[in-house]
Amino acid sequence: MSTSRPLRADARRNRDALLTAAREAFLAGDTDAHVEEIARRAGVAVGTLYRHFDTREALVGEVYRQEVAELCEAPARLLAERPADEALHAFLLLLVQHSATSKGMGEALEAITATDSPVFDEARGDMEAALEELLTAGVEAGLLRAGFSGRTVLRGLGGICGMRASGWEKDAERIAGLLCDGLRHGARGATA
Repeated sequence: MSTSRPLRADARRNRDALLTAAREAFLAGDTDAHVEEIARRAGVAVGTLYRHFDTREALVGEVYRQEVAELCEAPARLLAERPADEALHAFLLLLVQHSATSKGMGEALEAITATDSPVFDEARGDMEAALEELLTAGVEAGLLRAGFSGRTVLRGLGGICGMRASGWEKDAERIAGLLCDGLRHGARGATA
């Protein structure tokens, strides 16, 4: 197994510029953006793009990984700012927002579902771990009921977030509130 060397500063800047350009294109709904266009927006040559990302699908996968990584950093910040039950609710709303944003990347993401990319399994695992952190804090504080996993909560919200019907986002926000109310019910420190 070989270890990769850290990128030089200019290579890191180019990689970051490519990710930013791709992210902006995909989130703006320009899911058909070709690698040439993404490279142009990033101010680099197409060859530079391919030095960092073997395929367009690899670029899409990395943009999605970056989105999920930023999302999954939120629990620590949320727990520092508010009680665990409120932090959980805020994170569930961030998951709804993430799902809405990901729908903008929908077609681009569909391209990687046909590959053997583990990006979705990794993302789901990261989101479940983030939810576990919030649930554990809530149970320890007596604000949330025990016995529910991050996977269960993610599945509870995931059904509505997977819909493409008009108004799904408002419904998902309401379901996030319902999930939190259910997790508060019966907790030893709940004031409901």
